[in-house]
Amino acid sequence: MRIAELTALLHLASPALPIGAFSYSQGLEAAIDAALIRDADDARRWIEDGLSTVLATGELPFVAHQLERWRTHDAAALAAANEAFVASRESSELRRETAQMGWSLRQLCSQLEWGDAGRRATLDAMTPVAQPTAFAFAAYAHDAAPDATLAAYAFGWVENQTAAALKAVPLGQLAGQRIVVALRPAIETAVERALATPPDALNTFAPQLGILSARHESQYSRLFRS
Repeated sequence: MRIAELTALLHLASPALPIGAFSYSQGLEAAIDAALIRDADDARRWIEDGLSTVLATGELPFVAHQLERWRTHDAAALAAANEAFVASRESSELRRETAQMGWSLRQLCSQLEWGDAGRRATLDAMTPVAQPTAFAFAAYAHDAAPDATLAAYAFGWVENQTAAALKAVPLGQLAGQRIVVALRPAIETAVERALATPPDALNTFAPQLGILSARHESQYSRLFRS
């Protein structure tokens, strides 16, 4: 891997990227409130299940397909897939999350002038723009390989879920690091599975996550926006 590609993906996966990822738990906080997560082992299992049964079958292959559409600059296919992804979010919280993070990342891409003007215009025309669509654009703009792009996306997701667990369970820093280390092989497996998933085989079926996300909207006390 080229140093420029590596540093670009580290930047995109960094929690310091100003798109607001730290303010969302993607249902994890609701799972804690429902007593599905009580300790570090529960948190690791929850995050691993989300990675292997939700991200690997839906969001990760979607990023890979959008990356290819950015490469060919198929504007119609990009917009249609983006619209379908937004519609696939199970709750209003999850839809607002992907729209807010997508908007923030699009603003960053525009202000830093990543990519070419034609593709930036296509990105700007999507309203709302899903965060994975904007992430795929940013990865394409830095000439990142699909497998490395998905690994960065998955690692960023795992790191954010772990950070949410640190605050909400709560867990100690060492327990959080054990979760991240333990899930390295699961990230590799998820990326391999996603790369082998064709566009017509994407699956976002996760009823428990949808129910918990909907409950979170009226949860009595919460730290996160989802």
